[in-house]
Amino acid sequence: MGDQELPGVLVSGFEGPRGICEDHVRDLQKHFNLITMQEFLENKTQFSQKIQAVYIWAGWPVIDKELLESLPFLKIIANGGVGLDHLDLKLIASFGVKVANTPQAVSNPTADMGMALLLASARRLVEGHQLTISPDTKNFFINWMGQEVTGATLGIIGMGSIGYKIAQRAKAFEMKILYHNRTRSDQERDCGRAAHPGAHQSVLIC
Repeated sequence: MGDQELPGVLVSGFEGPRGICEDHVRDLQKHFNLITMQEFLENKTQFSQKIQAVYIWAGWPVIDKELLESLPFLKIIANGGVGLDHLDLKLIASFGVKVANTPQAVSNPTADMGMALLLASARRLVEGHQLTISPDTKNFFINWMGQEVTGATLGIIGMGSIGYKIAQRAKAFEMKILYHNRTRSDQERDCGRAAHPGAHQSVLIC
């Protein structure tokens, strides 16, 4: 099947900080004719009739009224991520266009980063790295090593998918999990308890 027969998908581009992921390009090209924003702007008359979807990567391309008006056959906007704060959902819906995202697609990587930042902050890893590479460092006190993580109390505000996965990782450090959430689910019961820590408790907030 030639590219001309494939549904057209508008993308930000293939290179630079706004270019879509290389792995995504290969998969998308199997099913769609990818049209970059630059190609579209250079020839709106031709491409506006072919584009049926927009694929957003890292917030680009920006979806506004002008773009929506210029894509009469647009059916769906696919966001390569979970958050939709950068999209005007009411405006998009007024054009009869659907919106799709990727819930939970980045829950594990985000939880990994959250736990890494927690450990780095508690154990002062960034400061430690700066000390070790500084030519002025002769020695440092052992009590400089930061706060104990194992057995500490972890506070999670919002026990969604990411919060739950952070709690799972924290359990490996024998941490006591306190969380605040609007609702209580079965998976939350496996992680900790809803509570408001007293002033005497030292809580690592995530």
